[in-house]
This record gives sequence, structure tokens and C-alpha cells, in this order.
Amino acid sequence: MAKSKSSNKQDAPTLRLPLAVQLYTLRSLTLNADELLAAVAEAGYTGVELAGNLGQSADSLRTLLDKHGLQAVSAHVQLQAMEADLPGVVRFHKTIGNDTLIVPWLPETDRPTTAAGWTALGQRLDRLGRRVRMANMRLLYHNHDFEMALFEGKPAIQWLLDAARPENVGFEPDLAWIAHGGQDPVAMLQHYSGRVPRVHAKDVSDNPAERNMADVGSGRLDWDAILPAVEAAQAEWLIVEHDLPVEPLTSIRRSQAFLAEKLKL
Repeated sequence: MAKSKSSNKQDAPTLRLPLAVQLYTLRSLTLNADELLAAVAEAGYTGVELAGNLGQSADSLRTLLDKHGLQAVSAHVQLQAMEADLPGVVRFHKTIGNDTLIVPWLPETDRPTTAAGWTALGQRLDRLGRRVRMANMRLLYHNHDFEMALFEGKPAIQWLLDAARPENVGFEPDLAWIAHGGQDPVAMLQHYSGRVPRVHAKDVSDNPAERNMADVGSGRLDWDAILPAVEAAQAEWLIVEHDLPVEPLTSIRRSQAFLAEKLKL
């Protein structure tokens, strides 16, 4: 029997983060829900993060996800929608097999302008997060660049998360938006280790046609430093997103190929 090759060098650790795609990336496509999910599966992903319901009922969406071997790993749901009808939101997402709800965005008129305002928002999310947790689900907050602005020496996101109990409100760090906001993605992952079950992966560029974003691995972020930090922070899923890709399907395929190689999937 042939022996496996050995090396004097210690083998590098193998990362095992599963990959999902945020379906917002594909919003410009004219595919129906069945075709869209087929394309995601064909691109090598095993999970999706929702931004809407793809025009489907909960039962129909669950059937399509099962058909294509995809797991609904999380969903972006507007804060006002959760506060207005949390039982309805929970019911829909439990039907499709999702257990993680994420506040995705704050309109400019709703963004606090002081440290006290960000603290109050964190307290508001804590109250909502407790209700979500009592329904056996999780609430996370997803950042853009404006949460990286400093208030009294600390980023807005820190005021928000410090005001909420970790068991009630987690964090979905968007690595490119963290960098665009002037903060360090690796340092942010380290600071919130254990509180980041979902992480958004996209890259940073100087291309305004794509909102200064890029496919993972084709921009300026240091993925050799970032990916071990994502795993060390105990993330459960790495979620590929691109805010404005010129060719959405090509974009998710390129990001998947880069990450699959890096993660040894």
C-alpha cells in the first residue's frame, strides 16, 4: 500500500466555514424563484440569506429550498416589520427552516447622531431580541459604513452592541463596509468573537460602477488574515454578498471559487 506523502512542514489548519449567498446580490436578475435557487446551488452554495420572500408563500419557498438542497441560514428583515408583527415574521421563517433574523439597514432619518442615541437603539434592539429569543430564534444587526463613525471615541456599532445583551442581539459584520467605514475587519471580528454567527464577505475596490465593491478575492482586503479571524470568532456561516455587481451570477461564482479554494471546501 502506498504511503501518503509527508512533509517536514506542519500542515496549515483547514478552515471549514460553509458558504451562503445573500440573495439581494441577485435582485436584478429576471429569473423566477425556482430558476434563481437552482443557479445558486449550481454555483456551489449550500445556504441562502433572504432579503424578501422571492414572491413565495412560506410553504412554497420551503419546497423550493428543499428541491435545490439549500438551507435558509438567515434573513434580512426591516426593524419596523419585526416590531409591527413579530409573530407573523417568526411563523414565516420557522416554516422555511430559518432561525436567524437580521436588522439589515437604517434609513438615514432613523440613524442616531449621538452616542446616547446609539445606546438607545441598542436598548430597543435588546427588547426586540429578547422576544425573538423567546421564540427560539436569534436577532442580529448588520452594519454598513455609517455604524463605523466615531462618537465620543467609539464606533457607533460599539455603543449599540454594548447596550444590548449578547444573548439578545448578535452582530453580522459586513467586512467590506467595515473597511469602507475606516475600521479594521480583523480587529472587529476579534472584538466580537462569539457574537458573530453570520459574517458578510465581499471585497473593496475603487470601481464606482459597482459601488466600490468587488467579488471576494478580487479587491484589497487581506483574506489570508480575515478568514482565520472569521473562524476564530466562531462564525457559523460566511455569506457572500455584492451590493451592485455588473454580472450577478458571474460575481457569486467567482467569490465561491475563491473562498472554496481558501477554505478547502
